[in-house]
Amino acid sequence: MRMLSLPDLREKGIKFSRTHLHRLIRQGKFPVPCKLGENTNAWPEPEIDKYLQDRIAARDEQAA
Repeated sequence: MRMLSLPDLREKGIKFSRTHLHRLIRQGKFPVPCKLGENTNAWPEPEIDKYLQDRIAARDEQAA
């Protein structure tokens, strides 16, 4: 399984600041990262892909 760093998230189009990401995580609106090291967080790619798919589905529901 590929783990995504913050720069990897940005490559996928998620350009939120660290502060905003942490706010969304606390609100339960964004996947929680895994702690890989003392100063290293990463997100499982399948969870990020699902987050993006859910955002697209929510947009499509509103448009219908």
